[in-house]
Amino acid sequence: MIAIRIRRIVETAVPVALAAVLATVMPLAAQTVDAAGHWEGSIETPGQALVVMVDLAEEDGAWTGTIDIPAQGANGLPLSDVSVDGETVRFTIQGVPGEPTFEGTLAGGEISGEFSQGPDRLPFRLGREAVEVEAPPRPQEPEPPFPYDAEEVEYTARDVKIAGTLTLPPGDGKVPAALLISGSGALNRDLELAGHKPFLVLADHLTRLGIAVLRVDDRGIGGSTGSTWQSTSRDKANDVLFGVRFLRRHDRIDPERVGLIGISEGGLVAPLALNRVEPGTIAYAVLLAGPGVPGGDLLRQQLRRIAAANGAPAEMIEELAALQDRGLEIIASDMPPAAAEAALREVAKEQMAASPETAQLSGEDLETALSAAVETNLSPWFRFFIRYDPRPALGGLAVPTLALFGGKDTQVDADQNQSAMEAAFAGSGNRDITVRRFPEMNHLFQTAGTGSPVEYAQIEETMAPEVLDLIGSWIAERFVD
Repeated sequence: MIAIRIRRIVETAVPVALAAVLATVMPLAAQTVDAAGHWEGSIETPGQALVVMVDLAEEDGAWTGTIDIPAQGANGLPLSDVSVDGETVRFTIQGVPGEPTFEGTLAGGEISGEFSQGPDRLPFRLGREAVEVEAPPRPQEPEPPFPYDAEEVEYTARDVKIAGTLTLPPGDGKVPAALLISGSGALNRDLELAGHKPFLVLADHLTRLGIAVLRVDDRGIGGSTGSTWQSTSRDKANDVLFGVRFLRRHDRIDPERVGLIGISEGGLVAPLALNRVEPGTIAYAVLLAGPGVPGGDLLRQQLRRIAAANGAPAEMIEELAALQDRGLEIIASDMPPAAAEAALREVAKEQMAASPETAQLSGEDLETALSAAVETNLSPWFRFFIRYDPRPALGGLAVPTLALFGGKDTQVDADQNQSAMEAAFAGSGNRDITVRRFPEMNHLFQTAGTGSPVEYAQIEETMAPEVLDLIGSWIAERFVD
């Protein structure tokens, strides 16, 4: 899990040691052209080419730079360790766990080389010309003109600025509203991942039905400040409450009809937020693939489901699961930081040796991978997530609630989490709760084959129409005039 997700297709928390992004770069020799200025190119990731834009500058022998990654809502991220040595160019994205790094050769008017992230080594190319990468077909992605209004908004959540987009049905009357809550990791307001924009599609669908929708950038992404990894799900719930306050004060929105829609970790955050406000503040909750068990239990099942869907042999799955158990025990413990780092490092080393993806790592590459794994898995976000039990908050929900699961979800297993959530609901006394499972859907509610995250980018469908229709009709029946 990382703030800039290039290798990871979604918020999968795979074997504990591997949930991180890293970097190391290769050099470029005596340049045939000046390295300073604007560069555009792409990183060839599985399923899509990720466009990047880099600006480099030199003053008195010191190099600086910034990078934009539009698909991930990352703009003007500072670069560190920028060096131009002969034809070798190297730079790292500053402030991102694992320090993603580019290293390449400057020749013939372009920089080409290797982007290093964890166990993966991906080719990249930067040139002076604007780059166009053919996007995979996404037939559900809405195109202008839109039959509704859109406002760019900002508000403050204590010491953090939150930026987003509010879509409003046409007219002058007050309307119901939904605030969308993303899953884990730092994602932009469209929930952009694997070439899809699920929150853009969902917001468009709901706004056409007469429901205002606020979707926002996570901390540290796009226009929002702060850091996702140095905060927790509880901090995210606090951000949500400031978003609710913003909506309730908007002159086009009925303050009595503001609800929450959360996916994955967002399905954990929504009940957390609801349990912290006075009755009547939030009108409803929609939980999409939300956790029903503590994060550590969820990750144990997630590892098995994803590994099996990807064809891993049973013996390897059991070995990785045993190592994951050891790692999770260390992360959840109260060991002193130095001791926890050392213990987790040993587990991570064994885990990397056991996985075909990382078994070949050695030397500096291995050290970089280990450091990034330890850093990410001991982050405040991850430590809170594996310890937190969502069931008390779920049992406290007193508003109309819709909970949906995908039968082929390998990240939030429906058998494990739906049953736990239903048991929590049973003790709540809430009579307006609807729980549905879509047998052929994955974690993103796409119609899927195996449900593996590897498929997400390969599927044209962003969110199944029947899921969109159910969410829209459920809210409209209760809250649209």
